[in-house]
Amino acid sequence: MLPLVDVLPNAPTRTVDALALFDSLSAVEPDFMVGTWRGAELPTNHPLDGMLAASGWWGKHFGDSETVHPLLFPTSDGSALWPLNPVLAFAGLGAATRIPVLKRQNFAGTISMLKPALQARGPKARLRTTRFRGVDTATMIYDQLPINDVFRELDERTVLGAMDLRGIRAPYFFVLHRDHSLPLV
Repeated sequence: MLPLVDVLPNAPTRTVDALALFDSLSAVEPDFMVGTWRGAELPTNHPLDGMLAASGWWGKHFGDSETVHPLLFPTSDGSALWPLNPVLAFAGLGAATRIPVLKRQNFAGTISMLKPALQARGPKARLRTTRFRGVDTATMIYDQLPINDVFRELDERTVLGAMDLRGIRAPYFFVLHRDHSLPLV
């Protein structure tokens, strides 16, 4: 995972401050998102804080508006990226958010070992423009989950994402930074 301090040195640590930053940023057109992006969590004391880091999550890939891989992980040798099926990743999310010790575990090795069973067999999300917090902006819409990742521009290579997840009141925040260093498999 990308070190947050590398792309957002003065990162907010509370939801209210993250929302203020998000609301101050410019909207993003869907075409801007095309490419591969390395991710970093933005901890705001959200129930999901720590889950992506514990999983070994690398980032996201937007091939075009219909071809989106929301969860990329590095291969065991670190030479490429593979897409994980989000339905399988989020299946145990409810229990994980209620048992904090799970967020302190490192699941990266287990996920890598289970790649044949967890790998997505095609794109699992789409990219559209939606209205969120009064602004029309690029949004990644999961195909099989009640989740939208909404983006605002930090700079020409970095976006702030707000995961809008049904059943959780506050957004979960993350940062994406454009990075084409590894191929997809």
